[in-house]
Amino acid sequence: MDSEQRRARRETRKRELARRRARGLAALAAVLAAIVVIVVVTAGGGSAKSGSNGSGAVGNASGATARGSGGASSGASPGGSGARPGSQDALVTPAQAARRVGGGAPVPILMYHVINPPPAGAKFPGLYVSGEEFAEQMDALARAGFHAVTMDQMLANWTHGTPLPAGKPVVLSFDNGYQSQLTNAEPVLRRHGWVGVENIQLTGLPPSQGGLSRAQVAQLVGDGWELDTQGISHADLIAISPSALHEQVVVAREQLQRRYHVPVNWFCYPSGHYDQAVVEEVKAAGFVGSTTVVPGWASPSGDAYRLPRLRVLGGTSGAQLVSEIESIRSNPSPPASYNGA
Repeated sequence: MDSEQRRARRETRKRELARRRARGLAALAAVLAAIVVIVVVTAGGGSAKSGSNGSGAVGNASGATARGSGGASSGASPGGSGARPGSQDALVTPAQAARRVGGGAPVPILMYHVINPPPAGAKFPGLYVSGEEFAEQMDALARAGFHAVTMDQMLANWTHGTPLPAGKPVVLSFDNGYQSQLTNAEPVLRRHGWVGVENIQLTGLPPSQGGLSRAQVAQLVGDGWELDTQGISHADLIAISPSALHEQVVVAREQLQRRYHVPVNWFCYPSGHYDQAVVEEVKAAGFVGSTTVVPGWASPSGDAYRLPRLRVLGGTSGAQLVSEIESIRSNPSPPASYNGA
């Protein structure tokens, strides 16, 4: 075989190898394209759970830098939402949910304290609503088409489109943990088939001072009330150390969860006092949101950790309460001189 023949054979082999490499690369490209299609369909298709985007912004413990926080979160299931409060893939911000499921409706959150007439010399008599006034107010709400829901039910509607009971939703929240909330408010709500939201503080209100006992809190929970918290002792959260803030927020939630076997998904800022460090601690503790004393309706497009409420003062008739609720939705006013409790 002369040199020309050998050269021709080498060129033929080179061309064949080149064709084989080209076919192999084409096959590999086809496989990769198929994998990309499968991943895209899986991530964006109809099989994905509604309300799940992996960001967990509503209970946004991921990435939160909080004072003294260990980033504790709960694995319990929030009532009505089907999501674990510490499961960041199951919750989204109200604003994200509004775009995803139509958003649900804004909801007024009413704020009550003692359901009794004020005693002589009461420091804040406006925070006392008598049992008779309370019953009149609830009757008026029912006649106006309202129906009480819990914070968890409200959030489930906002984030997952979970239907609420017929009627206009309203949340009835009760701060601090006074016995009168069980003895005077709970029977009225039960008559309407409603439940309340108890923002309990763990200490500072012993039964001798009109506070709920553990057995009475358990009774409210057993009757269907939602249990949330204002912390251990209703401390001014912006004036305490990082370790004390951790106890007031994180430890309070953990204690209540162990004691009553409920999620405790919401935090209520004591006296409405909070700053960004407090907000971050609340997020890191696994709370899905929190309430303030700023008047207004809670909206799915708002900040879940700064939800407004409407304080109900003593001397308010049922008709006046309905009028105030309706008017404040479009015309929020500055809070009263008292900064909350």
